[in-house]
Amino acid sequence: MTGLSLALVLLSALCHVTWNLLLKRSGNQEVFAWALLIAGSVMLAPLAVALFWFHPIGMPGWWFVTATMALHVLYFFLLGRAYSRGDLSLVYPVARGIGPMFVPIMAVLILGETVALPAAIGIMLIIVGIFIVSWWGRFAEVISKPSLLLRGAGMGYAILTGLVITVYTLVDKQGVEHVQPFLYMYFLILGSGAGLAPYILRSYGLLPVLQEWRQNAWPILASGLLVFAAYGLVLTAFSLSRVSYIAPAREVGIVVSVLMGALLLKESFGRGRLLGSAFIVAGLALIALSP
Repeated sequence: MTGLSLALVLLSALCHVTWNLLLKRSGNQEVFAWALLIAGSVMLAPLAVALFWFHPIGMPGWWFVTATMALHVLYFFLLGRAYSRGDLSLVYPVARGIGPMFVPIMAVLILGETVALPAAIGIMLIIVGIFIVSWWGRFAEVISKPSLLLRGAGMGYAILTGLVITVYTLVDKQGVEHVQPFLYMYFLILGSGAGLAPYILRSYGLLPVLQEWRQNAWPILASGLLVFAAYGLVLTAFSLSRVSYIAPAREVGIVVSVLMGALLLKESFGRGRLLGSAFIVAGLALIALSP
């Protein structure tokens, strides 16, 4: 991984964790998430027009833009269902761990990428770190009751979420070869916001949306910019380095989230989070140093 790719991934992780922190502090997380997509689409429209003027999209670029919009609508829908039906500590590592696990394999098989041995070890360390951070103190329960991972709507949705992450990551790696990365990102958030509108308005109605806006207008606006920057930086990294390296490296955001949770939300920083974070950082270092 190049030094520039690593810097983009680290900056992306900071942006991603920050908007997730704002989301966590909101009153209605689903409405807040949809509102930030709409806010970002409106605020960044002039930038999108300028980018489109200088970087017009042809074929097959439009096919990739359409595909990623559909996949991200599905991603947001499945993730919301997973969290509403399953325990966060079980759902999160499955949803976030499947992508880093399968993206390198699929990148080798489909995109013809190669993965150096140190990077392969680093990828495994990151995956292990994700599960340590999430399951520390519950390993005995998970091992003694494997049915926790095999049944229940929450886990089913978590697995589907992880598979969608795998697919859209591979699609986006190819997409940014045909579309300017930040223009690609703009259409992603625009399509996601528009695609989720019927679900949000049918589930909550207009009044809760207006209430969330009155209570959290500035956090919504900030999050709209941060979510654009977070994945836009990753898309730029995709255009510079191998997706099999970038996708797992993104999970360094978990370490940043642990630190911000401890410092800003006064969450506990126990041995499990410390050990898991160490695994993730070590994995990132191996990937960063790999050719």
